[in-house]
Amino acid sequence: MQIKETYKKLLDHFGFQKWWPVHTGTDRFLEVSIGAILTQNTNWKNVEKAIENLIKDDVLSWDKLESIDLEKLKELIKPAGFYNQKAVYIKNFVKAVKGLPKERITRDLLLSIKGIGEETADSILLYGLDRPYFVVDAYTKRIFYRLGITKTENISYKKLQKIIQQNIPKDINIYKEFHALLVELGKNYCRKRPLCIKCPLNNSCKKNLK
Repeated sequence: MQIKETYKKLLDHFGFQKWWPVHTGTDRFLEVSIGAILTQNTNWKNVEKAIENLIKDDVLSWDKLESIDLEKLKELIKPAGFYNQKAVYIKNFVKAVKGLPKERITRDLLLSIKGIGEETADSILLYGLDRPYFVVDAYTKRIFYRLGITKTENISYKKLQKIIQQNIPKDINIYKEFHALLVELGKNYCRKRPLCIKCPLNNSCKKNLK
């Protein structure tokens, strides 16, 4: 199954996802970045609770996140899990990026910050800065393996990202929608124990497990 065809089928089935949701009145880049850090190893509902805590306490700003007591920050982001680590990661991020012009915020810079890996960096770049980096996650690897597009589910992040970016238009909106659609497919059908019969890609899947 071709990658473009996969995108079209998922869009027909799920419709536009319009990620990344941000709250009115917040700094979009900052909120997306904090959300990308918080969503590591947890689901979005838990991230939303943590972000709402930050907004409620009026600390979702560069200056306040920089100055907030670490223990207080841990308490506020607790719903997102791994809060001891993530509080430190947020502090690291704010210290490294605060005040920089957007054009100086590069992928290499983000990857140099402890706690930010490739998926988190590309989420920040794509959704926070509208840069053309396709976000690869565990769902992406699983789906593309089962479709027969890759030979292994353990393909490297960089290699799969390159394959996808070479086979779809270099369009930020398509990158955003396709990533979101793959997440929807992974959550609803292409799980570790898949629900193949109702899957919109059922007829094209090489690893159909029904």
